[in-house]
Amino acid sequence: MKLSFHGAARMVTGSKHLLELNDGTKILLDCGMFQGNPKEADALNRDWGFVPGEVDFLILSHAHIDHCGLIPKLIKDGYKGKVFCTPATLDLTKILLLDSAHIQKQDIFYHNKKRAKRGEPPVEGLYTEDDVNNALKHFELVKYNEEKVLKEGVSFCFTDVGHIIGSAAIHLKINDGKQETKITFSGDVGRYNDELLRSPDVFPQADYILLESTYGDSLHEDIEVKDRKLLDTIINTCLKKRGKLVIPAFSVGRTQEIVYALNRLEISKALPPIDFFVDSPLSVEATQVMKNHQRELNDKFQEFLKRDSEPFDFKGLHYIQNVEESKALNLRKEPCVIISASGMADAGRVKHHIKNVISDSRNTILIVGYCEPRSLGGKLMRNYKDVTLFGEPYEVKAEIQVMRSMSAHGDYEDLCQFIACQNPKAVKKLFLVHGEYDVQQTFRSKLLKKGFTEIDIPELHSEYKI
Repeated sequence: MKLSFHGAARMVTGSKHLLELNDGTKILLDCGMFQGNPKEADALNRDWGFVPGEVDFLILSHAHIDHCGLIPKLIKDGYKGKVFCTPATLDLTKILLLDSAHIQKQDIFYHNKKRAKRGEPPVEGLYTEDDVNNALKHFELVKYNEEKVLKEGVSFCFTDVGHIIGSAAIHLKINDGKQETKITFSGDVGRYNDELLRSPDVFPQADYILLESTYGDSLHEDIEVKDRKLLDTIINTCLKKRGKLVIPAFSVGRTQEIVYALNRLEISKALPPIDFFVDSPLSVEATQVMKNHQRELNDKFQEFLKRDSEPFDFKGLHYIQNVEESKALNLRKEPCVIISASGMADAGRVKHHIKNVISDSRNTILIVGYCEPRSLGGKLMRNYKDVTLFGEPYEVKAEIQVMRSMSAHGDYEDLCQFIACQNPKAVKKLFLVHGEYDVQQTFRSKLLKKGFTEIDIPELHSEYKI
């Protein structure tokens, strides 16, 4: 068999891993979009490194765009098979892909206006809303822990990894008549003792493991520390400095986690009486999906529901949908908190809010999760003194705060706990994916101490015989 890595290889985004069986059957694990620097990402998103029409099966770990975002293009470019995922993943994928197509339509319109001025021909986006609707017809639902047979001798099952609603690890069993090979792809691993999501499940012994490594060199803060830091940032910005707090947050998972934390603070009467805004139509839809799948959330959350039937709402919180209300926030003089997508701050409404607050020291921009180093959020995390927004330079005078503890990714202790159910001596090879190379090297050294001996860090488009 052959295993090749066409995304999330020595980088975090663009998850795509292709397994070719001895009989030529090809199984693609995830089909994610590269994110970050627009020019580099666009080039990567147009180069598959394989032929879409030759892929027989696609199994999707979860709905984040860096894992599902190129599915419409895959089908547009020739893939004819099914897309297997959990029910919640389908619900989220639908709204995320339609949003992605809408953003592309807007971006390509302005990009082609610039090209026309230079006398250059127009270019097309990666896909349209029609392509998304066509792609959705290919989806087939598989529940957690339900064995799905792809063909004779080839099956898989999903287990919960507690990253976002519906997120799953993929466990393949391949029997060629001579021997059975078990391959596990972790997808993105969540955190143990999360406030919302169930802890990752244990999984059967694997021969080969593809393991994410986003925070393979980091430890997250405790929940209590996280809530305290969030509250302190709000008080410092909105009460002491009388400024605005802007929080770039992914619409799926991160926004709901922040709102839930704020709700807990409001119930404990710690939250100051100011206005809070969730300015992202996609976040509103994603929150509704989470409500529809509340039974998948953990026991701690179920207990909270007995006290508060609306965990994603509280006094002073406003969900904004239309553009006029969003623009009005930038004219607002009173202190407030604005939670808006995207999480890397490279697209969406949050980019406009950052433009509005970045040059005033009274304001704060709070980064609450992973940002690709070349993205706007990544540059702010790395203390750039000047950034470019909509083609114009801006001096960074606003205070920049970072809270890695709100990440939906597990830290290295979570990742080590996730694979603790495995006998290291029985794992023939462990591949580290979905991480920056320096982080992966640090994490590799930690795993070697855990007894895993064969650990590789694949390069983009590299191929291995297994």
